[in-house]
Amino acid sequence: QVQPVESGGGLVQAGGSLRLSCAASGRTLSRYFMGWFRRAPGKEREFAAAINWSGRSTYYADSVKGRFTISRDNAKNTVYLQMNSLKPEDTAVYYCAASTSYGPRAQTDYNYWGQGTQVTVSS
Repeated sequence: QVQPVESGGGLVQAGGSLRLSCAASGRTLSRYFMGWFRRAPGKEREFAAAINWSGRSTYYADSVKGRFTISRDNAKNTVYLQMNSLKPEDTAVYYCAASTSYGPRAQTDYNYWGQGTQVTVSS
């Protein structure tokens, strides 16, 4: 079992950048397909980005494609989400999740979830 722990959220102005990190206690993250999801105020949680075990394949929601980059460092047992050109509509709680099977977009494919980190983008 693995427990993802997110960090790196905060308040940023529109057009700015943030990098979220997802570390893990328990098993090594290299065993898992990893994803980032987000829940905006008043909305359901949605897929943002995902990465396969080796890091060679990545997947993005259309709303973040070209602005966000997901990556992983298995040696450091950490997954990252680099967020550039942030917009107020990116304001959300961001969750890191681990899947023992192939994701990438369905929340039901993910077995383990972090508690989330708040990202607020001001206009």
